[in-house]
Amino acid sequence: MLATLGPVRTEDQTELLPREFFDRPSTEVAPDLLGCVLWYSSPAGLVAARLVEVEAYRGSIDPASHAFRGKTSRNAVMFGPPGHVYVYFSYGMHYCANLVCEQPGAGEAVLIRAGAVVGGAGLARRRRYGLPDADADGDAAAPARNGKSARQRDRDLARGPGRFCQALGIDRSLDGADVCALGGPLGISPASAFDQADPVASAAICAGPRVGISRAADRPWRFWLAGDAHVSGYKAMKPRGSRPKPVTGREIEDGTMHG
Repeated sequence: MLATLGPVRTEDQTELLPREFFDRPSTEVAPDLLGCVLWYSSPAGLVAARLVEVEAYRGSIDPASHAFRGKTSRNAVMFGPPGHVYVYFSYGMHYCANLVCEQPGAGEAVLIRAGAVVGGAGLARRRRYGLPDADADGDAAAPARNGKSARQRDRDLARGPGRFCQALGIDRSLDGADVCALGGPLGISPASAFDQADPVASAAICAGPRVGISRAADRPWRFWLAGDAHVSGYKAMKPRGSRPKPVTGREIEDGTMHG
């Protein structure tokens, strides 16, 4: 685990991870992100989530990476400096957030797969479920909605990359945002922030194959916290037909990925 780099502080004394934290291969950054807190202070309010599951993507040496075939208008942020957010719109359904790693030009990033909401849960529930404040307390005894109890709904608030972005309010307008900059609306803090526990011990981190990709899926570059209920369910990618497809898919101006 990374222990030599100290955090910087925003004007309101919220700690931020330093840019040097991200200036490493994504496979080194990814496990160190577990337990850290990603937050977004939008006009509607602040929502923060403790990271419990991430995936590393390694640019030109990784056939599953959006950067594998080179720089485009959609993935340009991946080739920029570390500590910025690359946001894309997946299959016209949901947004996915990635944290850029390594030196400019490397095209490496870590996909945020799941988190546990630790701040602004009421706002996250309204974004995800449209629940009024009166039903936003997460009372396990509350009536089930759509077959899910309040406890199950809270577990699922940011469980999965699309849900994570919806709960925090992250969309393409934040593509390129700097999580290391003082005074910015988006940031990432060490595990000690937001009353969280000490940094995660390496023994608590699991590694395994990545989710939802057809190439290089067996590389153990997905990392998650053992036993955490907020980790998304693993499903192996079902093989498609033999017709080859580009890794990054068809690109359009709004950053949508169509497979």
